[in-house]
Amino acid sequence: MDKKKLIIGNCSGFLGDRLSAAKEMVRGGRIDILTGDYLAELTMAILLKKRLKNPDGGYVASFLKQMEEVMGECLDRNIKVVANAGGLNPRGLVLELEKIAQKLGLKPNIACIEGDDLMPRMGELQNKGEEFIHLDKGISLESAGAKPISANAYLGGWGIAKALEEGADIAVGGRIADAALVIGPSAWKFCWDKEEWDKLAGAVAAGHIIECGAQATGGNYSFFEEVPSFKNIGYPIAEMYSDGSFIITKHPGTGGLVSVGTVTAQLLYEIRGHRYLTPDVTARFDTIDISQQGENRVYVRGVRGEAPTDTTKVCINVLGGFRNSMTVILTGLDIEKKAEIVEETLFENLGGKDKFDLAHVQLIRSDKENPQMNEESFAYLKISLMDNDGEKVGRLFSGKIVEMALATIPGFTLTAPPTGSTPAVKHWPALISKKHISQKVTIGGREFTINEVIAEKNAGHVEPAVIDIPQLGHEKMTSVPLGRLFAARSGDKGGNANLGLWAKTREAYGFLKYFLTVHKLKELVSDLKDFEIERYEFDNLLAVNFYIMGILGHGVAASVRSDPQAKTLGEYVRAKIIEVPGSLVK
Repeated sequence: MDKKKLIIGNCSGFLGDRLSAAKEMVRGGRIDILTGDYLAELTMAILLKKRLKNPDGGYVASFLKQMEEVMGECLDRNIKVVANAGGLNPRGLVLELEKIAQKLGLKPNIACIEGDDLMPRMGELQNKGEEFIHLDKGISLESAGAKPISANAYLGGWGIAKALEEGADIAVGGRIADAALVIGPSAWKFCWDKEEWDKLAGAVAAGHIIECGAQATGGNYSFFEEVPSFKNIGYPIAEMYSDGSFIITKHPGTGGLVSVGTVTAQLLYEIRGHRYLTPDVTARFDTIDISQQGENRVYVRGVRGEAPTDTTKVCINVLGGFRNSMTVILTGLDIEKKAEIVEETLFENLGGKDKFDLAHVQLIRSDKENPQMNEESFAYLKISLMDNDGEKVGRLFSGKIVEMALATIPGFTLTAPPTGSTPAVKHWPALISKKHISQKVTIGGREFTINEVIAEKNAGHVEPAVIDIPQLGHEKMTSVPLGRLFAARSGDKGGNANLGLWAKTREAYGFLKYFLTVHKLKELVSDLKDFEIERYEFDNLLAVNFYIMGILGHGVAASVRSDPQAKTLGEYVRAKIIEVPGSLVK
């Protein structure tokens, strides 16, 4: 292992990512650490449903298949494996890893990192004054009458660092924060102190960039025409240095692209403001300096850090009743009138909208004038219901729609057969004091307790990077789609969503910065007009970020939107036509 740098490769950005990525990362070139990030907020809800069916489950089963393929090679080459694949049952995952090792005739040191599961302690914690106030709604868990079915605190990286210090070959845990998968190994390798904020902040930036797999190497990239090939796209690698700076790259001979653009896009993913909060450090994303250092090599430096807060986030899932959706195809002429008839008839048959906790109807106009094929005449009426009574929103609802097939508008048809209701798991984001949180690291029959970071001192005042941004003079304007000049990346944060947009040049950013206000965004995108929106400028990234409150309702697993994770929002906005100075269009 190189004394000057630590090479960390990530093989997973979500539950369901490319299964072969682990062996491709191990066999494609040199790495020292193999990480896997599997736990989005939606993933926790998915694993919860699996564990409710099987108490011995609740971990990421695909991780076991990956480890069966690469465990021996990792041991032979001294590649450490770090992952949050334990989900809701890290101890169960360790038991399965031990079975695989025994079958393969291997003897790895496997560490289990626990301490995130708060369910057994919820009553005790509430008695100690932890109210679990919803971060967006401002109400406590108890006053809302919400009954949690899972509750997991976000853990920092020092449990990983301790596991590696004690000789772990594989370290797995539950809700370890995404960036902590890089913080832990880096702190272990370079012997960082818990209050070396700038170094830790650099590791946070690296962790945030590589945590979503191929999104940093050309995947989901707005300027996709720049990507040479999407075949065998390489997964991201962070070459970490002792001062917290790093290089983002990928294995040679793989598809995809690592550029200032692809790295910037990922930095803007699922963030809010200038301060990126983690259990270990607050990273200032308005201080990041990015530069291209060769083909598929991007250098990131200058990240400043501040002390972390005295709280950490808790991902709570509560059972929110039951949900169901049906979509009626409307065809041809008079679409809006047809939609009105379907909606009125259906709810008359169901006894009225007010019978349900939530009744949401959305008309999606995808029909074209003078259609050239049958499908071009289609519009869609999506009807979504949610209620504590599963029967009301189950076959009773979907059956009533089917009954209308021969007794309502011409051309009536559905996109899918009638369905029953499914449980609606609502996301309840909250904070908890770190004094109640500690990590338990178990390895080789030994146990270690690691307390979460509660800072004794701050790093002092951190100023954002100062960038000279030119302002364009008066000139002739021309109409173009916004996306011809600006890239975007969007994603979900509980019931909220972020929308980041960035420019390639300072001149283009000079226009974007002053043009795209919250008011202008709502004017361009009318379906955002009813939401509270925060706006943040990142001059150093030539970017602006919008944080849209409440657009996803109760979170991904209970959202009624067609795109419950807001993945398409950025590309939707890029399709809007705007007036720009002619000098920006080349």
